[in-house]
Amino acid sequence: MTHELKRISTRIGSIAESATLKVDGKAKALQAAGRPVISFAAGEPDFATPEHIVEAALEAVRDPRNYRYTPAAGLPELREAIAAKTLRDSGLAVEPSQVIVTNGGKQAVYQSFQALLDPGDEVLVPTPYWTTYPEVIKLAGGVQVDVFAGSDQGYLVTVEQLEAARTERTKVLLFVSPSNPTGAVYSPEQTREIGEWAEANGLWVITDEIYQNLTYEGVRAVSIVDAVPALADRTILVNGVAKTYAMTGWRLGWMVGPADAIKGAANLQSHLSSNVSNISQRAAIAALNGPQDAALAMRDAFDRRRQVIVAELNKIPGMVTPTPQGAFYVYPDVSGLLGRTWNGVTPTTSLELADLILDQAEVAAVPGEAFGPSGYLRFSYALGDDALLEGVQRLQRLFA
Repeated sequence: MTHELKRISTRIGSIAESATLKVDGKAKALQAAGRPVISFAAGEPDFATPEHIVEAALEAVRDPRNYRYTPAAGLPELREAIAAKTLRDSGLAVEPSQVIVTNGGKQAVYQSFQALLDPGDEVLVPTPYWTTYPEVIKLAGGVQVDVFAGSDQGYLVTVEQLEAARTERTKVLLFVSPSNPTGAVYSPEQTREIGEWAEANGLWVITDEIYQNLTYEGVRAVSIVDAVPALADRTILVNGVAKTYAMTGWRLGWMVGPADAIKGAANLQSHLSSNVSNISQRAAIAALNGPQDAALAMRDAFDRRRQVIVAELNKIPGMVTPTPQGAFYVYPDVSGLLGRTWNGVTPTTSLELADLILDQAEVAAVPGEAFGPSGYLRFSYALGDDALLEGVQRLQRLFA
């Protein structure tokens, strides 16, 4: 008897589509059909990439050097710029050889877990988490262990929670500050305590620092390797230009870490994608080495929007919105809206609530199920001031 083979692998068949991109795609389809949908779904700045970065890319297009393959791990000049940025913002001195330039932060996250995990290795994942982490951990054969902190804890996990979740199979701690989806930022003291615990237990740390330059009210997102330098030999830092410089479509990220992990990830990338587009790399050099005025102006705009959306959402009875200190998201606890009837509909989950507000208020938000437990919604405030206020006012009218 001939054994019937599956059409696609179990591994790939088990991957879920990105929930944030799915909601954003649905919102854009409705907009294209003429519906006046306001989307808070995508984590994407509404600003244009700063002009000096665009000019650097235009110059690069005309330079024949950029028409050919370049080193898979990145242009030497960009790796030097990333090493300098890592020292400047994360307090870690690294050689350019410890840097890999990737096609966006997602590839860096993927390669980091591929470099570290064997089947059955456990990863402690503070929850709520970014929707991509579970899928890349699964693809690497790892086992995700959620460590949940709700709005009552400001979405910040404690060492006691992490220790309770640790087993003999625990190999990696994922550390994200500022957080997507919550915007929560660990204090220097909390970061140090968690880092010292990880170091004492011999754990690796993957720290996603993509939002480290988007903090407010004088708050600084202290890197875990700055707080605990002894962790440097077991930490991979993930970052990129997408959020700080409004460069999501340029697909330029990086990973920084110990020589052995970086060598393994570089070998993987040499087969997976080779070098990132040279045009994007030249643009990133301009972003990191050039004037920061435009980036700071965008951060000021995000701060203004942050204050507006928190104040307005907290006017809705049953919605509790902690004030985020970083990134460009709010993550209200909406459990007080569930189980109640709104215009003939009684949502019992945040997924059903998100469908309700899209249908009845023409507002798109991402339900908590994409990031962990139900009972929450994520709103990005990286959209225009007028659209932001109009969108929240629609919710106020719906839930009046």
